[in-house]
Amino acid sequence: MTRIRAKSLAGGIWGLFVTFAAMPELLAQRLVVPEGSVIIVRTSSPLESSSAKTGQTFETLVVDTMRVDNYTAIPAGSRIRGVVTFAQPADRQRSGVIEVNFDRLTLPDGKAYTLSGKLTSTDAAERRQIESDPNARVVLVGARGGVGAAIAGAGSEKAPASNLLMQLGNLLSEGPDVRVAASTTLAVQLEQGLVLSRRGSARAADAFTIYTAADRIRAAQQALARQSYYRGDITGQLDDATQRALFEFQADKGIIATGNLDGRTAQALGLTAAPGTTDAGVLSPEEASVLRRGAQALVTRHRQEMSISTTGRLDARRAYAEADVELWFALSAFADNASLYEQLVRVSGNVEGATLAGKALIGAARRVDAALQRTRPSVQVQSAWSSIRAQLAELDSTYR
Repeated sequence: MTRIRAKSLAGGIWGLFVTFAAMPELLAQRLVVPEGSVIIVRTSSPLESSSAKTGQTFETLVVDTMRVDNYTAIPAGSRIRGVVTFAQPADRQRSGVIEVNFDRLTLPDGKAYTLSGKLTSTDAAERRQIESDPNARVVLVGARGGVGAAIAGAGSEKAPASNLLMQLGNLLSEGPDVRVAASTTLAVQLEQGLVLSRRGSARAADAFTIYTAADRIRAAQQALARQSYYRGDITGQLDDATQRALFEFQADKGIIATGNLDGRTAQALGLTAAPGTTDAGVLSPEEASVLRRGAQALVTRHRQEMSISTTGRLDARRAYAEADVELWFALSAFADNASLYEQLVRVSGNVEGATLAGKALIGAARRVDAALQRTRPSVQVQSAWSSIRAQLAELDSTYR
């Protein structure tokens, strides 16, 4: 008996040793999406206060793949389940109200994780109002926003619904119901960190890669402090103050305002890319906006020099050369493409696609170059185009 017990004890000790020895490898295969991170989703079905019931569930789909430090954490198309926790239909005096939270993440392979998430907003005014009271309940209020409802914070998480309705005050005075259509974009903010398994191998960072390493957070805090967005200690911790500073910076720079330290925000802050990553070949939204405005101004200048009206009517008294009209068309096409490029880099998290769009924009620029060689525009047009070409060199260093 003693021998058997000794053998069992030895086996148990060996098992513990194997477990402890394997722990570093197991931990290395885990990813943590930090508390406070925001995930952009789209609703799969309509949600209306006229018919919603407490306890009702609904599905949303994750819009863009979320990577944590270059490893896939949440693939695009993953499902996040929402739960209606309060519903008030509209009547003659009050708007409809819906309160929701989010409780489960299901990956495309069917693996599910418990999640604790709340509704938030990427709109600066709504987000500031929500965060003015961290204990407020976040709700949808009828027909006051682009999503068929305003997102507001009021009342207290521990207070009854009557307190919530009283605190909403004037927001309830119009009487319409909440109507959130299918495919509406919403923002889910994690109330607790989410531990997930690492998926696949490391990839180059893209616009929605989020950085969690202390050195990257520290660098972001320093950059935000230099621009007067952050006033706390340089700790390397992604705390509430840092996330608020990131949100304000993103809102001012025209970046999707989540409060995440994502790839696009890191680039806008001037942070050096981590080893093995690259943001080359993609302009920031701010740079793309400057390029687009310059192209549109150039089209206007050339059109005026050719005596063409804003409606496209040609001057009946003027003889137009074929090369001049070709240049007008080439410049107009480039300005349209620059506008499309700006829109793409603002909303897309796909770096590979944005890089291809940059190459297409360079192609449109080369057509302008060819048209310029066949005519003699004014010095002002040539100078403005040279400035645009210098900006395009950021997309392709071979384009000179």
